[in-house]
Amino acid sequence: MTVLGTTDLHGNVYNWNYFANKAYSDAKGNEIGVAKAATLIKAMREERGADRCITLDAGDTIQGTPLAYYYAKIDPITGGAKHPMATAMNAVGYDAAALGNHEYNYGLDTLRAFERQCRHPLLSANSVDWNTRRPIFRPYVMKRIHVRGQKPVTVGILGLVTPGVAIWDAANVEGKVRFPGIVEQAKVMVPRMKREGADVVVVSCHSGATTSSSYGDALPYPENASSLLAAQVPDIDAILVGHAHVEIPQQFVTNEKTGRKVLLTEPLYWGMRVAVMDLDLEQVRGRWQVTKAAGSLLNANKAPEDPRIAALVRPAHEKVLTYVNSVIGTSTEAMSASTSRYQDTAAMDFINLVQGQAVEDALVGTPQAGLPVLSIAAPFNKDAAIPAGDVTVRDVAGLYIFDNTLLGITLTGAQVKAYLEWSARYFKKVTGAGPFTADQVTNAVTDTAPGGTPDYNYDIMGGLDAPLTYDIDIAQDPGARITNLQYAGAAIDPAQQFVIAINNYRQSGGGNFPDVKSAPVVYNRQVEIRQLLIDWVTAKGTIDPPAFASTDWRLTSGGAPVVVTG
Repeated sequence: MTVLGTTDLHGNVYNWNYFANKAYSDAKGNEIGVAKAATLIKAMREERGADRCITLDAGDTIQGTPLAYYYAKIDPITGGAKHPMATAMNAVGYDAAALGNHEYNYGLDTLRAFERQCRHPLLSANSVDWNTRRPIFRPYVMKRIHVRGQKPVTVGILGLVTPGVAIWDAANVEGKVRFPGIVEQAKVMVPRMKREGADVVVVSCHSGATTSSSYGDALPYPENASSLLAAQVPDIDAILVGHAHVEIPQQFVTNEKTGRKVLLTEPLYWGMRVAVMDLDLEQVRGRWQVTKAAGSLLNANKAPEDPRIAALVRPAHEKVLTYVNSVIGTSTEAMSASTSRYQDTAAMDFINLVQGQAVEDALVGTPQAGLPVLSIAAPFNKDAAIPAGDVTVRDVAGLYIFDNTLLGITLTGAQVKAYLEWSARYFKKVTGAGPFTADQVTNAVTDTAPGGTPDYNYDIMGGLDAPLTYDIDIAQDPGARITNLQYAGAAIDPAQQFVIAINNYRQSGGGNFPDVKSAPVVYNRQVEIRQLLIDWVTAKGTIDPPAFASTDWRLTSGGAPVVVTG
């Protein structure tokens, strides 16, 4: 039998970049979209035999592109619209899909509406009711593969999601859904599946293979646990891995109890790859058993789009193109985020301006109204750019590609410094002032980011009504890098209270930044930051970078400015 798999589709049906308004392309020649993946899946079914194939997805389906956003917020599926990802996946004919953490971004009502529109079950054994501790989605499903002249093979398919949902989407799940550990819940479910007759157990697991947690010890369960799952839970034959956005054609993990090897495969993301997991079975004492397993990946850049899926989703795609290309204002100068990871840019200053103003305006008449406001922003998308002249929805949305909401918290000056020190772990330690390439100084490997610190876990902090200025000395060890920290031109007072405009991902513990999770919350209206940016441009009409942009931080080495060439 063959298990075919995708993961982390993130709202991509076509090979299209909505932010650039052109076909998707990258330096590695990848192409994206479930329409291309469908062509590969169809070809494998024809080659292997459709009756011997099971098609799965490992989650993060309904968030990530303007196409996905439009049908969550602009013309929401809760109001009767059909989600294009449901349309596409139904046409592919998936057998099951695990939930990913981003499935919870828009709340349970949207997720339930999506579930109703899918012909395949959405699985999540460790999304459990807050009170009863029972799964609120189907934990697993059984599929039968018929074998001529013999009894059928019963395949149990289990779905699991990273427990980080409890942190990242706390506003949507607190008091409603709990997320026990992946290993812990599988130890309950896999024996149950075996008792119900599963000959083969395949797990669709939205959790990376390299054991680690971006949230440190904020939860008792690791974020990325697929290898632990394979090692610690007996009777699993294969795991379709998601969440980490990496490419794993074939990896074997030996189960500690049985000594059997478990196959892990992860097909990158956005439909760039399709996993092919071939399992050879034999009957042993009347029961089917996997005797050999092999994994490989198919590249979507070798395949045309499936014409049926492309046609089915085209009306939704065209509607979204009209929306994202509508002009909402102008900019007096171009702003690019391409260098935001290693130098102060107007693009990041703009995000901090809008966030800071929104929080400051909301605090009028509250006890915190007189406190100085700071704001944090991360360089999510180095391809983002606001052009000089007309500015469209997609231009602004490209600055903020995640569906985060805005909060306000209070920190002391000492906590602000600790926050910046944590953020500065993003940089690799260097000798000398360069010139360096960006890769030589960014995305440092840390204990919480063994694959390198992602751009979204580096925060730039700025002041609203007065400048917050600092140097990051990357010749120093992490924890001792922030120098010349000043607010309004004077050394920051460790006891001074500040209001920090911060996104929900960070405030709830994402990235494991110090103090923020326990800090008092003074603003939380559940307003999406991306929409705040769009609304600001629509209301003001003009973005004027010289009016708000300034160089408030820099990289140094032993006090000398660091030169980064890009």
